[in-house]
Amino acid sequence: MENIINKQETGITVKKTVKQRSVWKDLIFLLVKTASIALAFMLLFTFLFGIARYQDPSMAPAVRDGDLVIFYRHAKNGYLPQDAIALKKDGQMQVRRVVAVAGDTVDITPDGLVINGALQYEPEIYQKTERYEEGVDFPLTVPEGHIFVLGDSREGAADSRIYNSVKAGDTLGKVMTVIRRRSI
Repeated sequence: MENIINKQETGITVKKTVKQRSVWKDLIFLLVKTASIALAFMLLFTFLFGIARYQDPSMAPAVRDGDLVIFYRHAKNGYLPQDAIALKKDGQMQVRRVVAVAGDTVDITPDGLVINGALQYEPEIYQKTERYEEGVDFPLTVPEGHIFVLGDSREGAADSRIYNSVKAGDTLGKVMTVIRRRSI
């Protein structure tokens, strides 16, 4: 498309050419941008973060059945008590709370959970912590490189009371956020 500009004062006629961008170029540019953003998200959620749908009532009310859990994969060696972690046990993804780390002595008495001789005050836990008939013998000292985990909903939870302490390197990562999918 050409625009003709006349400058009457000087008597000179100037032709100015305006180029139109092709619709196809814009469409290809949009597709490249979309693919780049999708690739960035895919790389982030493959190597740095993990996302999974949680399907177990053992962490209620903190994490409920049906919630989406986003976890950080590279926090495996820095767990602290009260951290919620994601792990795979018996082919099933679980979210559990760290209650003891390497070197801690764990005991479950009629009074409740005892760590290093101190009865634990757990205001967010609404059920009493009890031993299982079958499972771990208490008191237990957590070995180096391991963590002791419990579910927040203590009755009937499959946790370290059954399968012993968990090797920290075998976990999936530290839970960063929970996205509610039910009761929104």
